[in-house]
Amino acid sequence: ARSRFWYFLSKLKKIKRANGEIIAVNEIYEKQPNQIKNYGMWLRYDSRSGTHNMYKEFRDTHLTGAVEKMYAELASRHRCRKSSIQIIKTCIVKDKDATARLKPYVGSKKEPCQFALLHRIARPSSKSHKKVYKAHRPTTFF
Repeated sequence: ARSRFWYFLSKLKKIKRANGEIIAVNEIYEKQPNQIKNYGMWLRYDSRSGTHNMYKEFRDTHLTGAVEKMYAELASRHRCRKSSIQIIKTCIVKDKDATARLKPYVGSKKEPCQFALLHRIARPSSKSHKKVYKAHRPTTFF
């Protein structure tokens, strides 16, 4: 965080690391950590062909979790390293303003979003009913 601070500060103002001092670094915690929110991120990243600007949205309970998802997605889809990504701005997006990519995952009290229950494994009710070998292969689809 300290090196990124000096990087962005040198872009905004004419100041070097040798002429400044960081007094304190404090982590900012979520006000509502148990509530799922939509986070919008404006970012810039360097690829093999040039510099690109991008806006992406992610759903998570914490901003740090959404940023981790963003790093993972850019690494997988664009082969982009953490060091070449610059987060310009983040914000919380309301459910009605979410992009089409997040709409299927945004529900309401009247119509909560539903997910298919795929590959369910029947577990024994107690440890005494657990068997190592069975006569039939388990059915995992219903």
